[in-house]
Amino acid sequence: MDEWTKHDLLDLQELSKKEIEKILETAKSFKQVSTRDVKKVPALRGKTVVMLFFEPSTRTRISFELAAKRLSADTINISASTSSLTKGETIVDTAKNIEAMNVNAIIVRHSCAGVPKVLAEALEPSIINAGDGCRAHPTQALLDMFTIKERLGRIEGLKIGIVGDILHSRVARSNIWGLTKLGAEVTLCGPSTLMPVGIEDHGVRVTYDLNEVIENSDVMMMLRIQKERQNNIYLPSLAEYAKHFGINKSKLKKKKSNLLIMHPGPTNRGVEISGEIADGESSIILDQVTNGVAIRMSVLYLLLGTKESLT
Repeated sequence: MDEWTKHDLLDLQELSKKEIEKILETAKSFKQVSTRDVKKVPALRGKTVVMLFFEPSTRTRISFELAAKRLSADTINISASTSSLTKGETIVDTAKNIEAMNVNAIIVRHSCAGVPKVLAEALEPSIINAGDGCRAHPTQALLDMFTIKERLGRIEGLKIGIVGDILHSRVARSNIWGLTKLGAEVTLCGPSTLMPVGIEDHGVRVTYDLNEVIENSDVMMMLRIQKERQNNIYLPSLAEYAKHFGINKSKLKKKKSNLLIMHPGPTNRGVEISGEIADGESSIILDQVTNGVAIRMSVLYLLLGTKESLT
């Protein structure tokens, strides 16, 4: 695939296998840029990228801002708490006012599923979904796939276990869409109360046996219990969850020797993952963070880039 035709990035459902692979391949060169003394290329010189975040974020916001700046774009950060939304303005009106200032892209995170799609249908600038409700987080899944492929050389045929709060996880959904398109065998594991009904229809297996996942997986992706999106009806306690679905050194005795441990962050140490595992030799959690910048540079470049040299 030579030409990129997409105007927005809303989720991985709308991307083909070749388009996903194009993003991953383009990210390779941008990762090299981030290791140089001068960490900038002129690809987005003169472009303006707006970060419109309605939820707290550390990794995603900083990663997108770094990505845009390393591509030489101008960046603007807007927080919902300091915008005219607090005065009753609708999100579409807020975004249209931003559009009127001739910006090129708006990166949006919102607690309600579908907000990026609404903005994409209403606005001319490219819309990039940085997480909408429990539905999708496409760039997180892309950086996860990039990290797996970087470490293991492939995704097709790998056995990947996703463990935890599947019901509320936009990261899980985006990874399911992306990993299955690239040929991975995905198994979901977690409490039955946190497993979406009918999720098997998306080409994944479901098990409630953590040991099965540990013994068979090439990669395990641990998910945070999202206390802010649920109430106490889903779990007896966090201690009970950690006992049955958290991982620690003792539980990983039967793992494959080259098992990789991932986590999208932030981690609840001692709940879904122990500190010794999060910081251990199997963990590639910080690699995910590093690769997030390269992936987001790739996405911004493909959506907005010029034909200028990347050197």
